[in-house]
Amino acid sequence: MPMQKNSRYLVTAALPYANSFTHIGHIAGAYLPPDIYVRYRRLAGDEVIFICGSDEHGTAIEMASIQEGVPPQQIIDRYHFANKKGFDDLKIEFDIYSRTSNEEHHKTAKEFFLTLYEKGILTQKTDKQLFSEKENRFLADRFVTGTCPVCGYENARGDECENCGSNLSPLELINPKSKITGDTPVVKESTHFYFPLADFQQKLDEWINTKTDWKQNVLNYCKGWLKTGLKDRAITRDLDWGVKVPLKDNEGKVIYVWFEAPIGYITATKELFQNKGDAEGWKKYWFDENTKLIHFIGKDNIVFHALIFPAMLMGHGDYILPYNVPANEFLNIGGLKQSKSRGTGILVKDIVEKFSVDSIRYALAATLPENRDTDFTWEDLQARNNNELAAILGNFVNRTVVFAKNKFENKIPVRSSDSTESVELFNYVRNQTTLIAQNLDAFKFKDALSEAMNIARNANKYFNDTEPWKLIKSDKDKCAAVINDCLRLCFSLAVVFRPFLPDASDKILKILKSSIADLKWDDAANPKINDGEELGENIILFPIIEDEQISKNVKTDSNEAANTQSGGDDSGIGLITIDDFKKVVLKIAEVLECENVPNSKKLLKLRLKVGDKEKQIVSGISEHYRPEDLIGKSIVLVDNLKPSKLMGIESQGMLLAAKLGKELRIVTTDGAIDSGAEVN
Repeated sequence: MPMQKNSRYLVTAALPYANSFTHIGHIAGAYLPPDIYVRYRRLAGDEVIFICGSDEHGTAIEMASIQEGVPPQQIIDRYHFANKKGFDDLKIEFDIYSRTSNEEHHKTAKEFFLTLYEKGILTQKTDKQLFSEKENRFLADRFVTGTCPVCGYENARGDECENCGSNLSPLELINPKSKITGDTPVVKESTHFYFPLADFQQKLDEWINTKTDWKQNVLNYCKGWLKTGLKDRAITRDLDWGVKVPLKDNEGKVIYVWFEAPIGYITATKELFQNKGDAEGWKKYWFDENTKLIHFIGKDNIVFHALIFPAMLMGHGDYILPYNVPANEFLNIGGLKQSKSRGTGILVKDIVEKFSVDSIRYALAATLPENRDTDFTWEDLQARNNNELAAILGNFVNRTVVFAKNKFENKIPVRSSDSTESVELFNYVRNQTTLIAQNLDAFKFKDALSEAMNIARNANKYFNDTEPWKLIKSDKDKCAAVINDCLRLCFSLAVVFRPFLPDASDKILKILKSSIADLKWDDAANPKINDGEELGENIILFPIIEDEQISKNVKTDSNEAANTQSGGDDSGIGLITIDDFKKVVLKIAEVLECENVPNSKKLLKLRLKVGDKEKQIVSGISEHYRPEDLIGKSIVLVDNLKPSKLMGIESQGMLLAAKLGKELRIVTTDGAIDSGAEVN
C-alpha cells in the first residue's frame, strides 16, 4: 500500500555490531535499501530522519577484548570508525551515526529499564548457570563451548550450534568448557531480571495481524514464533562490559545487549536533536502517532524488531510502534553465506578501493535479497556496469552532451515549441516516475530501479528515432528541439536515479549547471534546465570495467570459497557432488518406543525398527513433540552416521526435520512405506 506523501518518517538501519568490519551482505540487507528510501522520501518532500550507530556491548566484544588483551573500548573504537568510513564511502548518509557506548545511551537505557521496573513489569528469577572457578565469574553463553545435545557437534557455542542451527543454553551443552581458559565450569545459581514476553503474546498477535502490507517473510517469521508461544526472556547478564543494571545489589550485572541495543535508536534521535539545539525535538518522532517508524534489518533480526522491541515499547507505554519492518534475506557469494563472525565475505573497505561507488550501489540494488536469498558475483557487477550503466544510462548522457557541444556551441539549444513527440516523451516520464514511486513506497527497490533504467532505454530510443545527426543538416530548429528534449531527459534521469546513484546524479546536474539544493521528485517530469545555458565539462559517468579487474577478484573468491566449503561456512553446508550425497544412507524407520531423557529439556530417546534390525537414537525434539505422539510414525533416518553419546546415551543415527522460525517438524513419509526402505 503506497504511503501518503508529505508525512513524517523515522527510518532506522540495524545497529552494526562493532566487533568486525561490515561486508556487502550487510549493505544489501540493512543499509543501502533505507538510504535509497530516505533519499526518495526527501525528494518527495517528506519530513524524514535516518538513524543508525554502532552496537558496542555484549559477550562478543568482551571476548575479543580478552583474546586480544586490550580494553573493550579499543575494540569498539577500531570498528566503529572503520565501519562509519565504509558507509561514508558508499554514500550512505545517516542524519546521525551514534554508538551505544556513549553516556547518553547508558542514561537512556537505564531510564527505560527503570520505567519497566517501577511499573512492575520486570520479574526476577534465580537460575542455574555455569561458573568458572578459575576466573571467578559466571560464563555468559558465548563464553562456553561444548558438544551439541542435538547433533553431537563438539564445538557448539553456548547460545547456538553452528552445525545444526539449534538454539541452546550453556547448561544444555555436553562437556562444557570455558572458551577463555578451557577449564570445566561448575553450576551455580544467579538471579536475573526477566521481561515477561509471554504476557504480551495476545497484544502482539493482534498487532501483527493488522500488518497486512508487511513483507510475507516477516509475517511468516513472526507468526511462527507466536504459534509456538512466546516465553519470558532474561534481560540481564553477569558481565563486566555493558550498561550497568541501575539498582542496588546488582553489582556485576549489565542489561542484556539485545534489550538495550534497540533503545539506541531512541538515544541517537535524542543526540541528533541535542546537536541541533532542540533537546525536546526528538519526542515528536517517538511519541507522535503521525510519525511512521520504519526499521530496515536483515532477516536474522526480525524477532527483535518485530516482536521483542515492540513488546518493550508497549510495556513502556509512551512510544509509537513500528509502522513497518521491511526485513531482507541474505546476500550470498556464489551460494555461500557471508559471515561477519568468521571474517568471510566481501568487505566494504576492500570493494570501495576497487570499484566506483555507483557501480557497487547499482549492482547491489539490482541484486537485493528482498524476498529470498540472492547471489552476488563479480561478473554480475561487471555486466551491470558495462551493459546497463555505461551502455544505456551513461551512453545516452554522453552522446547528448557531445552532440550539443559539437553542434550547438556547448550550450543548451533553445526550443521554439513542444512537438507531439516531446509531449508524449514527458508523459511517459511522468508515468514512470509515478510507477517508480509506487515501488519505492512498497519497498520494491529492484523493481523501482528497473523502471528507472527503462526511462534511459526510452531516451536512447528517442535519440535514435529522431536521428539528430540528420536533422542538423536539414532542420536545425527541429534538431535544437530534439537535443533540448534529450538534455531535459538527462535532468529527469538525474532525479530518478538520485536515490540509487547519488554520485552520478550530481555529475549530470553539474554538466547541466542545474541546482542540486532544491531538487524535487516531481521535477523529473518537469525538468529545470535553462535554454541557452553553457554546459559544464562532460565526463564519462561509468568507465568500462575490464576483464582483468574481475578475474583477480574471482580468483580470490574461489580460494575463499574452497576454504569455506572445507569447513569455514557458518551455515554448516557447502555444495556437494552426487558422489558426496551417495555416502549418506537414508532409510525409513518406524518408531517403536520413545521417552524423555532424564535431566534434559530437549532430548528424546527413540527405539527404531529399521528393516530387520533395531536402532536407538537421541534427538533434541522434546520441545516440539511428546513421546506418545511419535510412537508408530515412519521417519527418515540417517542410517550410517557415526555413533555419538548425548547425556551419556548412545545415539546410532539422526532423524531428518525441518525448521520454520522456532517451529520444528520431523520428516515423515507420504503413505505406508516399509521400514528399512532406502530413501534416494
